[in-house]
Amino acid sequence: MDNLWLEQIAQNPDHSKWYIERFRKLAADGADLAGEARLIDAMVPRGSRILDAGCGTGRVGSHLAAAGHDVTGVDLDPELIEAARADHPGPHWLVGDLAELDLPARFALIVSAGNVMAFAAPRTRVEILRRLRTHLAEGGRVVIGFGAGRGYTFDDFLADAASAGLRPSLLLATWDLRPFTPDADFLVAVLDAP
Repeated sequence: MDNLWLEQIAQNPDHSKWYIERFRKLAADGADLAGEARLIDAMVPRGSRILDAGCGTGRVGSHLAAAGHDVTGVDLDPELIEAARADHPGPHWLVGDLAELDLPARFALIVSAGNVMAFAAPRTRVEILRRLRTHLAEGGRVVIGFGAGRGYTFDDFLADAASAGLRPSLLLATWDLRPFTPDADFLVAVLDAP
């Protein structure tokens, strides 16, 4: 199986445009699109270097930049990066495959929200996690969130994270700090590299 995002684009060439307009409308309607960013902001000192891995339209990274952080966002989809640059100037938005991530910077925190890991091709998931780990500054953390029922079980994800040298320091069921339980339908994993 290939990257599910790319499969959706192959089936519907307008998928990226739909996604961009969906989040523009949500923002225009006043929807709270900053929940993930609030958690991440609370985890690092002001002015921290943060990587938004699978940044999409820049929804999370733009809020973190507005809070005073040095943000780089990377996404596979050039249309989403173009929208991020247009809608959220300031952060450094890059087109790139997380399975091939090779940036000169190291980051205090790496966030991957929006089901990015569930969209990734299964054969690339461990490599993505390894690449994220190598981009951590000393003492840095990776925070990944995705929902159940997307073809990537939470147990498989945690096993892949361990294979990549990452260990969970905190598991949550939501971005607003609700505890993770075995029946949770969402996982927010805070991982560190021992």
